[in-house]
Amino acid sequence: MAHKHIHVFYSGLVQGVGFRYTARGIASRLGLDGWARNLRDGRVEVVCEGEEQGLKAFLEKIKDEFPGHYINNVDISWEKPSHQTKGFEIRF
Repeated sequence: MAHKHIHVFYSGLVQGVGFRYTARGIASRLGLDGWARNLRDGRVEVVCEGEEQGLKAFLEKIKDEFPGHYINNVDISWEKPSHQTKGFEIRF
């Protein structure tokens, strides 16, 4: 499997519900690196790197944890890995 990078913007009811902390827990269990932060416009931005299979599992687990009435839209970009992160952090 190839090492990949995703840049994701989640919109909907994604702030004030533990979204970033849940993302960190899922990413950590899957051995992914990256970060999550709230944006002023109400979205949550997530950057994640790891094996493609793990990234796909991350996206599915987020969807399972935050069903339809939480997430209105997901904008995902698959990019080349930057290898600039270790572990998963919450940014402020």
